[in-house]
Amino acid sequence: MADGISSRQQQILDLLLESKAGLCIDEIAAALGISRNAVQQHLNKLERDGYVTLGSLNKTAGRPVRSFVLTEAGFNSFPKQYAWFSELILASLKEKMGHEAFLEYLHQLGLSLSQSLLPRFEGLTIEKKIEELLKVMDGLGFLTRSREDPAEQQRSIEAFNCVYHDLANKYEEICEFDRTLIATLLNREIDHTECMSKGGAKCCFRVRKKPEQ
Repeated sequence: MADGISSRQQQILDLLLESKAGLCIDEIAAALGISRNAVQQHLNKLERDGYVTLGSLNKTAGRPVRSFVLTEAGFNSFPKQYAWFSELILASLKEKMGHEAFLEYLHQLGLSLSQSLLPRFEGLTIEKKIEELLKVMDGLGFLTRSREDPAEQQRSIEAFNCVYHDLANKYEEICEFDRTLIATLLNREIDHTECMSKGGAKCCFRVRKKPEQ
């Protein structure tokens, strides 16, 4: 059950999941054995939270009635097994490819994603590139910040949420995706100095100074 959804509201979501065409208030009330007013109140809450929306207008023997359907958020409120399926794929890939090829595969995956993002980084200073990178990573859910070491005159990128923590604990090669993405977008070499999958409090990527020409 999603946060903030009562047991009765979950029952309404269950009914709508089974009826992709949608249900009207009377149909939901009859199925649950509660009043139309109670159903309307629950639907108002679910609609405000973005789980349901108005569907088609159905013509009956009486007046036309409006149905309610699940939104994308409504569908996503039901349990998913993305991590389990991802682990199944990763385990199969690593078994077939071996460590080195699997590492290279994740490197290429990081390169592939970075190519679609590079236009956002063209012409920026390294400081602005880091700011833009933090936006990209936060958009992916990493919860980041940058930190400067005045003594070393180097910047580090710190991530406090590993978006695939359980998978990274089992497949250390996954971190190559992050390293490649960061290094490519910044056009700088980086050092992965701390990693949550190895017991660190955060993931830390130190940006190397640009080599002197």
